[in-house]
Parts: sequence; C-alpha cells; structure tokens
Amino acid sequence: MPNDPTFSRRGFAVALAAAAALTALPRPALALTAEAAKQLVDRTVADINGIINSGKSESAMLKDFEQLFVRYADVPTIARSVLGTAARSASKAQLSAFTTAFQGYISRKYGRRFREFQGGRIDVAEAKALKSYFEVVSTARLKGQQPFEVRWHVSDKSGKSLFFNIIIEGVNMLSSERAEMGALLDQRGGDLDRLIADLRTL
Repeated sequence: MPNDPTFSRRGFAVALAAAAALTALPRPALALTAEAAKQLVDRTVADINGIINSGKSESAMLKDFEQLFVRYADVPTIARSVLGTAARSASKAQLSAFTTAFQGYISRKYGRRFREFQGGRIDVAEAKALKSYFEVVSTARLKGQQPFEVRWHVSDKSGKSLFFNIIIEGVNMLSSERAEMGALLDQRGGDLDRLIADLRTL
C-alpha cells in the first residue's frame, strides 16, 4: 500500500538507484550550432589578439598561447589524430604523456606563428556546417601584407565546443602535424617514449 513504510523505503531506494543509473549513462554531445562555433572562435581570436598585442616577451607569450590552446582546443583528440596508427598500440600512460608533450610543442610552434601577427588582427567572418563539424572562416590582417584566411574546425564531440584543426593560408594543421609526427617517430625507430622526451624540447 502507498502508506506502508516498507513500500515507501523500497520506492525511495529504487528511485535513487534509477537516478544513479541515469547519471552514469553517457551524455550525448551538445547540439552544436553555427553561432556557437562562431562564438568559440570569436573568444579564441579575441584572446589571440590580446596576446599578440600584449607587449610581453616571447617566452611569456608562448606560455599564454599554451593556456589558450588548452582552453579552446580539443587537445586529446588532436594528439591522438596526429600520432596516427601509433596511438592504437600506445599505453594509456604513453598517450597521456604524449598529449602533454605535444600540447607544449604545438603551442610553441603555432604561438610563434601567431606572434608574427603582432600589430595586426584577426577578424571572424562566418561559420558553416561541414559533415559532422563546423568550419569558421576568419581573416588575418597583418601590416604590410595581403589579408589571408585562417579556418577553424569546431566540434562538440568531446562534450563541449572546441576547435580540433586550424588551416592557415591553406596549411592544414592536422595533416601537416600527422606527417611531422610520423617522420619524427620513424627517425627514432618507432620509439614513442623517445619521441615524447624530444617533443618537450622542440
């Protein structure tokens, strides 16, 4: 009966168990929209513009770029993608170490590229759907140079909106870094631990 204390306790326990089970279920990815993708790139670009025009030293700027990369980029997905087939045979510890080392490496590499934009700016134009993600088009305007495109690929597969690729003047970050990591790994005889150690100094 509904007023039976045993029934009430049992019903309460079942409700708790159901709630716990629902909480444990994997949550679907966010419903990413063109506007949300554009807003992410707007924030990223605003921070980039702030860093390149901050007047800080190169080392300080590169640290800021790494923080920006962690905040707005899907670093684990990028790291696994550029590692390619080697990611499938890597241990969890190796993948974690590679992701951290790659994070610093890519931040320094692209941070120096964005540092060349000092005195200029990046303007965000539009976002459009491409397959399962959005591409956001922006234009870099540097002093004394013709404007050029910077394209951002944004997805919410990680559970929040993050960019996972950048195309600067037609150079695709994922493709070029996958080739670069493959070459570096080959030079080390396929030794992932050596590659991880060396990435920390590149």
